[in-house]
This record gives sequence, structure tokens and C-alpha cells, in this order.
Amino acid sequence: MGGIDGRALLAGVTVPLVTPMDRPGRPSVPAAHALLGALATAGAHGLMLFGSNGEGPLLPTGLLTAFATGVAARWRELTGHGTVLVNVTAPGTAEALARAEAVLPAAPDALVLSPPVYFHHRHDEIVAHYAALAGLGVPVVVYNAPRYSNPLTPALLDELTSLDGLVGIKDSSGDPALFGHALAAARRRDGFGVSQGAERQALDALRLGADGVVPGVANLAPAAAVELFRAHVEGRPDEARRAQRLLDRVMELHTVRPGVPAVKAVLAARGLCPPHLAAPFTPCSPAERQALAELLAPLDAHLIRA
Repeated sequence: MGGIDGRALLAGVTVPLVTPMDRPGRPSVPAAHALLGALATAGAHGLMLFGSNGEGPLLPTGLLTAFATGVAARWRELTGHGTVLVNVTAPGTAEALARAEAVLPAAPDALVLSPPVYFHHRHDEIVAHYAALAGLGVPVVVYNAPRYSNPLTPALLDELTSLDGLVGIKDSSGDPALFGHALAAARRRDGFGVSQGAERQALDALRLGADGVVPGVANLAPAAAVELFRAHVEGRPDEARRAQRLLDRVMELHTVRPGVPAVKAVLAARGLCPPHLAAPFTPCSPAERQALAELLAPLDAHLIRA
């Protein structure tokens, strides 16, 4: 897409934002204000809305517009230049297009799209799915999350990185060989960005040449994620390794309760996000909240704060 530098778009730390809700299943812009302010203060570069951390696939299309528009406006007020990416992944092309149309009023810097979920699809069908979204005239970032969708193969990466309208890839596969192939394919095209979403491999990815990282744990430890990136760029390897180890320690919260419920429970305890979730998720139990508090107590100084 002419004029769009995908490498600049994906540079730095992009936070795959949780979706604050004022009641179960209902996204709320006012409920997000405190968290957005804390993330901006910590130096995060951008946001990605409605990904796996944002419970996107559990939210009806009709609830996306107001939240995306309000959060994007607030983020740009807070950061001036911060980017807003919006995930519109869906089982089929028609639904992905509908979700994209729903968030266009937010003027996203890019749409983020995984291959279709649920059914297995042929190579040509997946390429056509991306081509349809690229036809909207908004930059598209490929999102490889094989836990949830059709996996991207090396052959698909080769073709998608040359498709007009696609400007970058976020890889959350955790497969070092595939990530290396994605980097090699991306570097054959000027301005095609690459980011890493496998949190424990963030520093390794930056060393290999990734432009940025999209770690879910940045919702809880944004300053550490930003320091990891800055230390790498500034040639401070010891500090970068220290930041990666800290993020790894924070990620142990998923041993108490995997996924978004644990992240929101910690944020709620810190006054930054209600604990509400989209069904069928349920909030952490009192025992889980206590276990999370005990686990993270030694890391309190490194966690996000209002």
C-alpha cells in the first residue's frame, strides 16, 4: 500500500489491549481510561484491539464500533503519534469484512487479520481471504496465531508478503524456524514489518531482526516491555535480558489461571480495569485472586500502576 511503512507501524511495543467492560460482555471506553493512561505513561508505542487478549472473537460485531472509536481517540490524545491496530479475525470472509467495516470509523492505522478460523482452508482460499480485506483500502497486518486459526505455512508467507495492501506480519506461533522464514520473506519487500507475539521469545525475535513486539504481558508490565525493546535498540544486552526475565516471571500468572481472566483480575486489583469478561469466560475465584496476589507480590514495583 503506497506510502505505508509497515516497519515503522510495528516498531516498538504494541500492547494487545484487554477490553475493559462495565458489565460482562459490554466493552466500555470510560472503563478503559485509567489503563490507557498508565500504558501511555509507561511508553507503549501502540495498541492492538480485539485480539485474543482483547476477547475479540467473543464480542458481537455490533459492539466493536463505539469501543474502537473511543479508545483510538483517547490513545491518540495521550500519545500524539501512537498507533492503533484492530483485529477483525473471523471464521469467514463476509464476517471479517463486516467487522472491518464496523471499526473503520476509528480510522485504524491497520487492520489485523488471521487466516480464517474453524474450517481448514486451501492455500488459494486463504490468499483470497486476505485479498478481500486488502481491497478495503486500509493497510492489513497478517496475524499468525495457529492455536486459533489455519496456520500460515512458509509458502503462504511467501505469497502474502508480496500481496498488495498487506504491510506486515505479527507471528505468535512460537516456531523459531517459521519466524525466521517470515523475516526472510518480509525483507524481500521494502517497508514490510515484522512483529513477535510469542512473549518468551521477544528478545530472541528482536535479535533476529523483528521490528517490534506485541506481548500480552505488556498489559501488566508495560515498562519492562518498553525497556526490553529500548535496551535492545540501544545496545544494552544485559538490561534487555533482565527485562525478558522479568516478563517471563510475570507470565507465571498463567499457571494460576490461564489467559485473560488472570490478567483482568490483576488489573482489577490495581484499580485499572473491571474484572468483567465476555461469556463463556468467568472471573477468577477468590482463591485464584489470592494466589495471583501472592505470586506477583515480589514483582509489585515492576507492575503497571494508576
